[in-house]
Amino acid sequence: MSQTEPISHGAILLDALLAALTRYVILPSPEAAWAVTLWVAASHGQPAWAHAPRLVIRAPEKRCGKSRLLDVVEATCHNPFITVNSSSAAVYRSITDDPPTMLVDEADTIFGPKADGNEDLRGLLNAGHQRNRPAKRYDANANRVESIPTFAMAALAGIGAMPDTIEDRAVVVRMRRRGPGESVAPYRHRRDRPALRQLAEDLSLWLRADLATLEQAEPAMPVEDRAADTWEPLVAVADHAGSHWPERARAAVLALTAEADDNGETSTRVRLLADCRTAFGTDPALPTAVLLERLKTDAEAPWADYGPTGLTAMRLGVILREYGIRSANIRFPDGSQVKGYQRADFADAWARYCPPPSTLDTPKGSEIPLFEGGSRPSRPSLVIAGQRGTASNRGTA
Repeated sequence: MSQTEPISHGAILLDALLAALTRYVILPSPEAAWAVTLWVAASHGQPAWAHAPRLVIRAPEKRCGKSRLLDVVEATCHNPFITVNSSSAAVYRSITDDPPTMLVDEADTIFGPKADGNEDLRGLLNAGHQRNRPAKRYDANANRVESIPTFAMAALAGIGAMPDTIEDRAVVVRMRRRGPGESVAPYRHRRDRPALRQLAEDLSLWLRADLATLEQAEPAMPVEDRAADTWEPLVAVADHAGSHWPERARAAVLALTAEADDNGETSTRVRLLADCRTAFGTDPALPTAVLLERLKTDAEAPWADYGPTGLTAMRLGVILREYGIRSANIRFPDGSQVKGYQRADFADAWARYCPPPSTLDTPKGSEIPLFEGGSRPSRPSLVIAGQRGTASNRGTA
C-alpha cells in the first residue's frame, strides 16, 4: 500500500478488533494476536467457507488468561453459542446453514478422562471442520433417517493439549501466565461487552456484504494440505481487508504452524515406530522377545509401563499391523526359529511417518544376522539384550 492510499474499512475494523483483544488479554506473540483477530472476523463469514477452523486456546496451568480470551471472543464473534451443560441434541439442532460459533470452556469435560457421555459432541467437533459431513440420526416417529448439519466454527479453551483430531484442524494459541510488568484492562461483561458486540455487528456487515466474493477467494497460501484448509478463511479475510493484514496473516500462519510442529506431541503409534527403529539398530531381523526387551529397557520410553505388565507381544502386533507390519516365523543363526520381525518390513512406515534420525545408535547386544543356511542345532539359544537365553525362548510370540 502506498503512503497516500487510505486504509480500507475492513482493515480499520480488524485493527479495532486487535486493539480490543490486546486491551483485555496478553497474547503470547503478535502472530497469535493477529491469528485470533482473523479467526474472530472469519466467524462472521462462515457461509462462504469450505472449512470451519477451530480455535484452540490452551494453557499449561490455571490463570493464564484462556477464559478471559474466550470472553472477548464470545463478545466479538458471530452468533456465539456456549456449549457448557448443553445436551448434544440441543447443540446439533442449533447448527443451520448459517451456523453459530460454538464456544467451549473447560474442554476437558468433552475430551478428558471425565468425558463419558459426550461422544456425540466429540463427533460433531471432529466432523464439523468440513462441509457436507452431516450426522445421521434415525427418527422413529417419522420412520426416516435425518441428516443433521455439523459444519460450524468452534473455539475450545482448556488446560493442556486437545486431541490430535482437533488440533490438526485448529489455530492453536498457547497462553501463558502474565509476567512481571504485564498488565491488561479488567473486563466487565455488563460494561464492556456492548461496545464489543457493536464491533461484531460492524464486522458482520462488512463481510456479509461480500460473501459471494469470499466464497470464490483462493488466496495464495504459505502452507499446504490440512493446514491450508484450516487457515484459508483467515487469509481470505486478511486479503479482503488489504493494507497490512495480508502480510500479517501469512506471518501468523508460518509462526503458529511452525510452533505446532515444534511442540506437537508425537502419537503413541509413531513413537513406537521410531523406538523400534532405534531398537533394531543395524539388525536385519529380531525375535519379538528381543524387540520387546529393547523397547522396555529404554528408561525414557513408555513401554515398560504400557499396561499392567508393559508392552506385550499381542499389543505390539496390533499396533504394527496398522502400518502393514506383521510378525513371522524367522530362523536365526543359532538355528532357532521363533516369531519375530524383519527390519525391511518397517522401512516404508519409517520413511512415511518418522522424522529421519540424525544418528542410528545400535543397542548393546544387537547385530543378530539372519540365518543363511546350515543345520539347526539341537539346543538353540538366543542372544537377548546382551544376555544369553536358552531353548525355552523358542516359539516366543
